[in-house]
Amino acid sequence: MVSKVSFLPKDIGSLSRGIPAAAPGTLFVLGPSGGMSVAPDADFAVMFGRNELDVHVCVGTGDACVSRRQGIITYAHSRWTLGNTGKLPIRFPGSRLVLGGDQAELSTGYTPLFIVAPRQEHLLEVRIASAGPQPGAAVRGSASVAHERETSDRETRDLTEEEKLVLTCLAQRYLRNDPQPQPLTWSQVAYELTDLHPADPWSAKRAAHVVAKLRRRLHRETDIRGLLEHEVPPPVGNALNHNLITDLLLTTTITKADLDLLGD
Repeated sequence: MVSKVSFLPKDIGSLSRGIPAAAPGTLFVLGPSGGMSVAPDADFAVMFGRNELDVHVCVGTGDACVSRRQGIITYAHSRWTLGNTGKLPIRFPGSRLVLGGDQAELSTGYTPLFIVAPRQEHLLEVRIASAGPQPGAAVRGSASVAHERETSDRETRDLTEEEKLVLTCLAQRYLRNDPQPQPLTWSQVAYELTDLHPADPWSAKRAAHVVAKLRRRLHRETDIRGLLEHEVPPPVGNALNHNLITDLLLTTTITKADLDLLGD
């Protein structure tokens, strides 16, 4: 009888190359030092993170910015769902980010997930078996051991209270986990901030000035690129604000908790 929950050895090949024969819907999760396979009816949630004593799959070993319990993958309503329980964002292929406290559905097939730490991104491989035969796997190397150190805060950007308020409003679609987020328009930002603080009315010009000033300051003080118009190929559109918001999310300068500033 095949176990519904099994360990994957650290020398198994990348899940991108294939997986052992498994029932459709079986979840495979692999970190640098091994992983697990879980049948959809096993009633078992896979926890992953830096501390191997607290999780089922270890990832981000030696990087104190990764949470000891960074995330969890659960099965309900006929689908596997990723939950980010840590501080750092988790990136899907491309630019979609799952922020701390958010969830995202996982698709059948291979999905590389990246825990976005300041110095590097840590790969967590996920594959959900589809109907039909699955090819075998090849060999990969091992990794070091996790430790119990406290999770370090990554290097956030310094924002004034006013800048944080405006940026949280501008970026709220990102913080609310919109699958294809875009910055709000300046008129929308002005309307929402004035509604929040009627005694201190906002204009679109005032909001745009706060953000433009911040982009120029961060351009001078950091190595971020894509914050000034001459660094972005035309048409510029929302690119400058999108690039700024992406950096603030990746550095956890703004988080879902900041939605409280908007009265959430």
